[in-house]
Amino acid sequence: MPFEPKDLRVLPAIQISGRHVKRYEVSTPGLSIDADVREAAGRFLPSLLPDFADDEAPPATFTVLHRGAAGMYLDAYSWVWGNVIYCRTAASGDQPFLGSTDPDLRVFAELSKPLIGCVWELPPIEHERAAWVRHILIPDEPDLDGYLADTMGEGPVGAPDQYAGARG
Repeated sequence: MPFEPKDLRVLPAIQISGRHVKRYEVSTPGLSIDADVREAAGRFLPSLLPDFADDEAPPATFTVLHRGAAGMYLDAYSWVWGNVIYCRTAASGDQPFLGSTDPDLRVFAELSKPLIGCVWELPPIEHERAAWVRHILIPDEPDLDGYLADTMGEGPVGAPDQYAGARG
């Protein structure tokens, strides 16, 4: 299986269901994420957020919306208990193995398998872990605005020696 980096985009943070959501998009070169698919993912996202109260962490989540050759993937990583990532994922497109059987890329289904992301979706986890420590855990007072502004840089993503860097 030949390896090829994919393209990473950063979208502005938004608020959904009381949580601040940082948004990343990954796409296979030559494919794009249409606005209607992005909006459908945003409507589905609340079902992937933590369903329990948490007073230890600012209400923050980061997502990766990934357009692959087989369909779409939506990974929601939410900070809970101060220093833990709560992960739930979904897919769209005709991918029965993942529980998604509608070919419409706007119809997402939550995965029942405990998958957390592929090699192109994991680099944002590394960046977000470091940003969380820098802005939330180390300071005397958590700096949520600093955390939200600290995103991985756009560009190629996935290769083991290729990191786009941070901004903010």
